Amino acid sequence: MSPDALVAGVDSSTQSCKVELRRLDDGSVVGRGAAPHPPASPPSSEQHPDDWWRAFGLAFAQARAEAGGGGEVRAISVAAQCHGLVVLDADDRVVRPAKLWNDTTSTPELLALRERIGDRTLIERVGSLPTAAFTLGKVAWLARHEPDAFARVRRMMLPHDFLTYRLTGRAVTDRSEASGTAYYDAAAGEYLHEHLRLVADRDWAEMLPTVLGPDDVAGTVRPEVLAELGLSGEVLVGPGGGDQHATALGLGLRPGDVTYSFGTSGVVMALSAEPVRDLEGHVDGVADMTGGYLPLVSTLNAARTTDTFARLLGVTHDELSGLALAAPVDDVGPVLCAYLDGERTPDRPGARGLLSGLTTATTREQVARAAYEGVVFGLHAGQRHLERVGVPVDGRVIAVGGGARSPACTQVLADVTGRAVLTADAPESTARGAAVQAAAVALGRPVVAVRDAWAPTTALVAEPRTSRGAAEELYRRTAAVTALDVGPG
Repeated sequence: MSPDALVAGVDSSTQSCKVELRRLDDGSVVGRGAAPHPPASPPSSEQHPDDWWRAFGLAFAQARAEAGGGGEVRAISVAAQCHGLVVLDADDRVVRPAKLWNDTTSTPELLALRERIGDRTLIERVGSLPTAAFTLGKVAWLARHEPDAFARVRRMMLPHDFLTYRLTGRAVTDRSEASGTAYYDAAAGEYLHEHLRLVADRDWAEMLPTVLGPDDVAGTVRPEVLAELGLSGEVLVGPGGGDQHATALGLGLRPGDVTYSFGTSGVVMALSAEPVRDLEGHVDGVADMTGGYLPLVSTLNAARTTDTFARLLGVTHDELSGLALAAPVDDVGPVLCAYLDGERTPDRPGARGLLSGLTTATTREQVARAAYEGVVFGLHAGQRHLERVGVPVDGRVIAVGGGARSPACTQVLADVTGRAVLTADAPESTARGAAVQAAAVALGRPVVAVRDAWAPTTALVAEPRTSRGAAEELYRRTAAVTALDVGPG
């Protein structure tokens, strides 16, 4: 194989677009690039898809420049933020800005659809109990609030589908992303048009992208796009996927491993060979990018919680971590319900944070530790839900995301799980996972084979301290506080 053969992995997130160029023969990085997206935040969180395309072009050019401008790009795959709604008209023009995953304005429409379909039916068919993040509610919002725009819609896409469409001209998606819409049954491999017909009587089959398998080819990059990107020859495009799903690929996640992702929001996830259906509604039983499933639990409040407490205490993030670690191991101090901006799991969009157990003897160290515990314990509750529904989580514990760089975060995680915590040498794991899929397409190999061959190395960052009694007591007390009604009244 030519050492000049490259693949590109794309991570089009809420904040930015990142591109990695990797050598096809060994997966080593030769170039990276990044470009920002316009800021967006709830309740009305929107971005124009054309801005994603511009950011992709800039990030791709940066990655090519860092790679020296050489090399033959053989394949590209795009991973992106999940759930967002992209709508095009008959001329393939964007009808309106995309509503993003964290747009909560469609909550009333989503709740009305849940009432009509039934929560149990939704969980049994789509694998999850949809929240306002899911695409179905956004479709209903558009039909209700902007009927003229809705009438112009001829194609509906998810964020990564749009970028793949611009690259290839084919309207396709993949199982991982489709399973987060609330109108696709990944186990049966079929769209649920009956859910969409509750929104409007439209020819939905003509409007939805074709769902591809993990090893399928979405198409080839169109000639005009090749020229725009400075490429030549045949460049294949993979089916793409959701950001967390690509992260699992990039980390080389294996059955039994459990990953804690500490970003702006938080995610705990593991692999399952079989569909997962949590009738309590905590676990999203979404599909993965290998043909299996990636049951996960998502929370809204992760790094933003510790950001807030660093500001309140007037310290840097490193100082906040140091304060937290200075709290005595066996000391049971205050506990934090970390629902600072509402919460997704459990579904409490109007909730607020609550710091409980303060006394006149409470120290800054205890408050700092409570900030990390509020975040970590919320996700550990998610792991316990995964265990409850039979997902194997007895393998490695891997911490990723910006929050995982904090020693206090990983130490609290080791204490409450009672297991060693690892980090992976995959600083851009989502883009890395997309590159794994691109390599599989270029080589004509199963994506799981490339995932295992390109799995990053891991390093031990925390082990449980000698006594877990305090951690278990704090977890129990935090669980009791989070069970309270902490809404705004």
